[in-house]
Formats: sequence, structure tokens, C-alpha cells
Amino acid sequence: MPGGRVKKAPTIVEIARDLGVSSSTVSRAFTAPRLLRPETVERIRAAAAERGYIPNVHARALSTGVPRTIGLIVPDIANPFFPPMIRAAQRAAEETGHTVLIADTDGDVEREKRIIARLAAQSESLIIASSRLPSDELVELTDRRRVLFINRDEPDTARILVSARDALSQGVNRLLELGHRRFAYVGGPAGSWSDGERHGAVLAALQGSGAHLHSFRIESGTYEDTMVAGDEILSAAPTAVIAFDDVIAHGVIDLLHHRGISVPQQISVVGCDDVLALTTQPPLASVALKAAEAARLAVRIVVEGQVSEMLSPQRIALQGELVERATVAAPPEQPRR
Repeated sequence: MPGGRVKKAPTIVEIARDLGVSSSTVSRAFTAPRLLRPETVERIRAAAAERGYIPNVHARALSTGVPRTIGLIVPDIANPFFPPMIRAAQRAAEETGHTVLIADTDGDVEREKRIIARLAAQSESLIIASSRLPSDELVELTDRRRVLFINRDEPDTARILVSARDALSQGVNRLLELGHRRFAYVGGPAGSWSDGERHGAVLAALQGSGAHLHSFRIESGTYEDTMVAGDEILSAAPTAVIAFDDVIAHGVIDLLHHRGISVPQQISVVGCDDVLALTTQPPLASVALKAAEAARLAVRIVVEGQVSEMLSPQRIALQGELVERATVAAPPEQPRR
């Protein structure tokens, strides 16, 4: 301003001195708030805002040569399961001055390798959801990069599992109580950790029940291919269908409607993810998963500590919850012989 004096923004040192805390404490309030008491973080951030302090998100990049970014890799950004995860990761990253770079592998292993190589050069750390890479390559990757996996249960790695096991077991038991004895599991892409866990949970829950299970796979995981597989699914004559996710469950409900089969009066349907449940007719019974919570936790883990250090192995499983809705009912009475 002409004839005036430009007011300089306060520094971390000045804020720390005014509040009677260390400079590192002020820094952590912006870069690693989980390490401090919530009231301390609130006091520091309020004081900083009052004094016009703006965290320099580029300082760490200048000193380390690595920008304050996190690479988030997903197999299918169009799948309704992933947008809430992406949104939660972005918001959690913003709180620590980070930016999230998002990439979609389209479920292709070679594409995933290329994306990992490219984002690793641009990011402090990587969060990889539902990786399709072979186990040995995943372990090797953690030896060279700061990486955390979501929905890939690989030993000796840092991973968070968005688990449907307990809730699906509850759902199968509920169907058994209602009298169902002929089940179909309509799975998703081969090699998916989530599909393996969900199929395994259904198998385990049915063990010893005397019920019959027929398993199918929609490799693409799409609504369209589920509709195409109608003849195959109906050939098992199920009274209850459990789908890998809500997209496949939606396809199952619509193909049943098109064949003149009533849901749930003739066939019950249970989905997984709880992302499309209220858009189906009738509303879909599904397993509500903690994808957003997993993303927030993943960001907190990767931003803490030294960028130069690899993440310590740990396994965190977040169990989902069964939400019963109108697609589940007792099976139709079987004719007496």
C-alpha cells in the first residue's frame, strides 16, 4: 500500500512464543493433529487464524524434494463404492495441508503398475484400494515406498480392511431363520479380496445348515453383465440371492422384475456396500460398509511420521452393519409332495 507498511504474516516461532508452546507443537497442529490433544489443536489453530497465519504447504516439499501429496489409486472410480472413499480422503488430507492425486486402474494389473510408478514420483505416500497386483509385488512395493493398502489383506504390510464378514454372516443367518434353503452368491471380479471375503463368509455361515449354495461370477462387476447372466443365475432356482455389491444386486433385482419374478415374495436379495440401497424398487437390504472411515484413517496413518520411513506393518479391520430393508422375506411355500 503506497506510503504504508506491508504487514508480515506471523511465523510458527512467533505463534509458539505467544502461546507458550514449542514450534514443533504448532507445526503438529497443522501437519499431524492426531498427535495432540483436540483442545490444544483448537487453541493453536484459533490463535493462528486470529493472527493471519497461513500454513506453508510447500515448505516440506522444498526441504524434502517431495510435494505434500498423497496418491490414491482405485480400480474403478465409477463404482459407487469408491466416491465416498475419495471424498473422505480429500477432506482428511486438506486438514493437514495435503493434496490427493487420484488415479483409476480400471482393474488392470499392468495399468496399476504404471500408475504406481508415476504417482510414487509425485507423492509422499500411496494409498492403494483393492489392488490386483500379485502378493510378491505388493510386499516388494512396501519395501521401497510409503504405501498403505485398503481391502487387500497382505501380511507384513500396512492395510485397512473394509470388512463385510460379520454382517453377511448375520444376513445369511436371518435368511435361514426365515426358511430359505436354496442360495445363490453372485460374485464380482476374480482376485478381489472383498469378493473372496464375502464369498467365504456366505460359505461359512451356510456350513452345516443343509442349505444349497450355487456361486456365480460377474467378472466385470457391471449392472449390464449381471442382466445378461440372468439365465445362469436363475438356473439354480434360488429363493435367496446374495450379491457381491449393490451394483450387482441392482442388476439382479431388475432382471427378476423383467422375468416376472417378484422380490421378495419369490426371491429375496441382499447386497453389499449400501450405496444404491434406496434407489432400487423395493429398497435393497444391504451391508453398510465403512469406506469413508477407512479413507480418513488411511490418510492419518500415511501423513504421520517421517516421509523417508516406510510404514510399519499393521492390520485394521472395520466391520460393516447389516441394514434390513424390503428385499428380504420368507421364501414361498414349496408344494407338498
